[in-house]
Amino acid sequence: MFILTEFKDTVKIPPWKFKRKLNDAITEELNRKLANKVYPNVGLCIALHDIQKIEESYIFPGDGSSHTPVSFRFIVFRPFMEEIIIGKIRNCSVEGVHVTVGFFEDIIIPPQKLQHESRFDETERIWVWEYKTDDGEKHDLFMDEHEIIRFRVVNEVFSETSPTSPQVTGEAEKTETKNSSPYTLWGAIDEPGLGCLSWWENT
Repeated sequence: MFILTEFKDTVKIPPWKFKRKLNDAITEELNRKLANKVYPNVGLCIALHDIQKIEESYIFPGDGSSHTPVSFRFIVFRPFMEEIIIGKIRNCSVEGVHVTVGFFEDIIIPPQKLQHESRFDETERIWVWEYKTDDGEKHDLFMDEHEIIRFRVVNEVFSETSPTSPQVTGEAEKTETKNSSPYTLWGAIDEPGLGCLSWWENT
C-alpha cells in the first residue's frame, strides 16, 4: 500500500529560517510542499522518510533565500494492482460504492465489480447484494454507509486538475474548477471473501 519513492528537488529556505538547523528547515519545507499532495504517476505523498543527500546551497542575486539541491525519499500511498485493502464505505451512488481508507477517499467500486447479483436501492441510496443460498433462497445484504469493506484494487487513474475558463451569468462572473480527482483507485468485490466484513463473519 505504501512505497518509498526517490525524489530530487531544490529547496528554497527563506532568510527568517536560517537560524534553524538546515536539515530541520529542509524537512519542514519538503513536508509543506509535498505532504498530502498527489504527484502525477507516483501517488499520494504522505511524509518525508529520509534525506539522502544535501548539496551546496546557493543564493541568487537580489534573492535573500537559500536554494539547496536535495535528494530524498518520501512515503507514498500507491497500492499495487490486485492488492487487497480494507476500508470503510463512505456512501453509495448509481456510479458504485465510494470507499475511504481515512486519509484517502477517492476510491470507487463500480457496479460491474460488485457481487453478482447486486442492485441499487434508489430509496435508501445503497447497493444491495441479492445473496442466493444453496437451497435457492435469496437474502438482501446491504452495503450501508460506514460498513467496513474488503476490496481488491483493479485500476488507478491519474488526472490533471485545472480551473476551467470563467463563465459569465448576467453580471456575475464565476471561475469553476473541474470536479475531478487527481488520483482515483478502482476496486472490485466480485469474488468470495470480498465485500462487507459482516457478510463473512458467520460463514
